[in-house]
Order: sequence, then C-alpha cells, then structure tokens
Amino acid sequence: MFFKAVVLIVIVGGGGWWVLSHPQTPVPPHWNPLQELTVTAPVTPVTSYQLRRALADEALCRATLSDAGAGFTVMEDLVVDQNCGIAGRGLLSRLVTADIGAVETSCTTTLRLAMWEHHVVQPAARELLGTDVAALRHVGSYNCRQMRTAQGENSGWSSHAMADAIDISGVQLADGRRLTLLADWEDTGPEGAFLHRIGQGACDWFRVVLGPNFNRLHADHFHLQGPGWGYCR
Repeated sequence: MFFKAVVLIVIVGGGGWWVLSHPQTPVPPHWNPLQELTVTAPVTPVTSYQLRRALADEALCRATLSDAGAGFTVMEDLVVDQNCGIAGRGLLSRLVTADIGAVETSCTTTLRLAMWEHHVVQPAARELLGTDVAALRHVGSYNCRQMRTAQGENSGWSSHAMADAIDISGVQLADGRRLTLLADWEDTGPEGAFLHRIGQGACDWFRVVLGPNFNRLHADHFHLQGPGWGYCR
C-alpha cells in the first residue's frame, strides 16, 4: 500500500512537471513556477517565488527590469569595504510607468520598487485620486553610513550602505498635483488615504518599511528596505 502511494505521487508529480515545462503548457506564466517573473503580470501565490528567484540572480534581475521597460543603466559594482558598496549597481531613472530622479541603487532594490509601483502605487492613485503617478520622489538610496536613531545615536550599519533600501518622500501626479509625506500624511481626504495605502502596500514587496508612524526621523519619507527581519510601520 505504501509503495503504491509513493508510485502515485511520483506519477502525479512527474505529470505536473511535464505540464508545467511543456512549451505549449496551458498554465499561464504567472501561475507557473517554472516561468520567470514578469513585473506587470497579475499577482498570484507563485509571484513571490518568481520574485525571490529574480532577486537571487543578477542577470535575471536585469532582464526582468528590461522586459518591464524600466530605465536601469547597468554600472560596475561599487566596492568600498565590507560595510559599504553596491552589488548589482545601476542608475535608475524610470520604473514601469513612473519616472524617478536618477539614483544609483541595486538591481534588487529597483525590482522590488518596480513591483510596488506597478501593483500598489498606480492602482491606488487611479482609485483614490483619479489619475496616475507620473514620478516618484526620493531622498536617496546608497549612503555609506550607520543607522541613525531618534536619540541621535548610531547603531550598526544602515541598509543604505549597500543600497539595499531607498527612501521615498512623495509623488508627482499626472494631473500636476504633488504630494509629500511631510505635508500630506495627516490629510483626512483622498491624498492622505493614498499615502497610507501605498505605505502599507509596500510591505508586500519590501521586508522592512518605515514611515511617519515609526518615528520622527521618518516623518518625511518611507524607508523601503529589501532584506530584513520583516517589519512594517
């Protein structure tokens, strides 16, 4: 009986693999774990697995961004010391549909940012504000420094020291409006609701998200960090 069960599992598993790997598989790419990530594809339970694979492979990360139409010009890696540098370095100037001020960052940070922009920021802008986001505003990604605390002390090396994070301060809307966390976070209308939604939604794509609700050092920006222990506030 046990042997029959094992054989059945092997047969079913092998058949499943054949279906997924067949050139004419009926399984859509965004549901197929054997297919590569497409930034603009609908999000499914398979997406997180595809994203992890792209984040772990620099060439695949760059190709995924290119396919999405992102403006990410590859640069030589920056090697400073064991605490500072940028692996997978590039000059980011555009995401899927929104521009961003040219900034040196990593491919992995850019890919997470592209997923956030396409799946969270733009849908929220269309639903709550009736327009698209034309550009994201930032206050930097790479910065060879230690973490700052609200008490004014340094504590370990910042994720910015490896460009594993980017700080987003606001957005420029296609209709001309400009929203900033510093001016509009407390707004009780759609502008404030939009900022709160995209901050919460960033937690789907970044491991650490810090904003105005965290402390006064983040009153004017979202700290969006790739690696980390999993914290959203």
